[in-house]
Amino acid sequence: MIQCPADFPPEVFSNAISQLIHHPEYNSTLILRSETVSESTTEIPAEAPAVKGFRPVQNTHRRLLPRRPGRDAGLDQHCTLYATEPGDADRPVLLVLTPIVGPDAVLPYYHPAVRHLAFRYIPAEVPLLRIEVVPLPSTPTDLNSRLYRTCLALLDTLHRYGWGAVTNYKKRVHHDCVIPRETYQDLYLVMRERHKHLVNEWQEVTDPLKHVFEDIGIATFLMLLWKESYRPEVEGTPCDESSQELNAAPWKDWPRPPGGFLDLGCGNGLLTHILIAEGYDGHGIDVRARTSWSHYPDDTRQRLHTESLNPTDLVRLDGSIEAHPYLREGVFIIANHADELTPWTPVLATLFSASGYLSIPCCAWAFDEKYERSRAPEYLIPDDSFVDSLNLGGDGSNASSYSRYRIWLASLSLHCGWQVECETLRIPSTRNWAIVGRKRVPGTEEELDQARTQALEIVNRVRERGLFKTRIPEGKAKDH
Repeated sequence: MIQCPADFPPEVFSNAISQLIHHPEYNSTLILRSETVSESTTEIPAEAPAVKGFRPVQNTHRRLLPRRPGRDAGLDQHCTLYATEPGDADRPVLLVLTPIVGPDAVLPYYHPAVRHLAFRYIPAEVPLLRIEVVPLPSTPTDLNSRLYRTCLALLDTLHRYGWGAVTNYKKRVHHDCVIPRETYQDLYLVMRERHKHLVNEWQEVTDPLKHVFEDIGIATFLMLLWKESYRPEVEGTPCDESSQELNAAPWKDWPRPPGGFLDLGCGNGLLTHILIAEGYDGHGIDVRARTSWSHYPDDTRQRLHTESLNPTDLVRLDGSIEAHPYLREGVFIIANHADELTPWTPVLATLFSASGYLSIPCCAWAFDEKYERSRAPEYLIPDDSFVDSLNLGGDGSNASSYSRYRIWLASLSLHCGWQVECETLRIPSTRNWAIVGRKRVPGTEEELDQARTQALEIVNRVRERGLFKTRIPEGKAKDH
């Protein structure tokens, strides 16, 4: 079908095709992921073709899982590696993908219309990468055909994997650091089906596809985070879905924050609504009501509140805390693009003995002004490994203003006594970096008291400056 020069040696080929085998979702947005059914270096299935001049050295039986299981079917596939014959090494130079289907079965749309698809490394003075196929009858293979375009994309991907290995490409953004990918994806598919109707019921002028699926993703992450972080309210309450189908909503019995949740700057209220609809206790506050609020069910409307939160008003001069109806002990604080409340999130979590928080920063704010590195208070960074652990992405220099802001937020969380965990969320947003605080930094009572004292000092300094102002509602509700 197509070939190109291979800009890497044959020993790199096995690394490149390993990526193709284990991450088919990188090549098709219609594939969720693959699961390995079995692997063997001795038992080669009969479906694997005999290839002249090559001998099979390994077979992986994988299962392709579709991103839309209600629309596309799953598919089992053999991934067979071949080495040259004769040869004294088992280094693979050929990968053949073979769909496992019955004689009358139809391949799902995301799979090319082929019986076999091969990736071949051809040693020569100028080595080649070549893609070959055994197409199904009557399948077009011309330059304008879908099969040719698919092969072109696959060849580009294979070359990129090999070249990246040669140039020591280092992946700088890592997903699934806090919650396993498979666990998240499986629950997200269920949550998406339960709440996708909200796209057609959208009341705002913003893009419903982005906001609905973004908040479904955040809600999914929170549900699994809480499940892993808290004990069941009643001893013996099941919290493992292994014996139940996700469609049976086992999360109704999963652990949850002991003080409920508080969504700071909840905006359209969608995230609060999804969590309330799934049985979680909590509230959302914002400086003004949105058009969406009045269209939610009563259970949600009763949990959405108009409030301009001023953190300096919540702490008395003697250091005691003003009672607040939603910032109660054990609450989990959500700060999703909370703007000027973003840096206050770990401070409030410490002062109100919260059970944790999730912060997804967007606009860079310090406590009472826009964040400027030269003017913001500095907090201790333990060592370079701390910054490396933040999963900031980019070119690794961490020189951008957004990277510096995230480093500052992480050091602030540590200053307030929280262990720092970071996650690049699987949501449709360029601002998908999140910081999680769910565990206190290990230490003595005195050290924990010191973290609270440091949080109080932040409040007092901001109060003395007298610059913090709560957000004044702007515009009309229909404009947001």
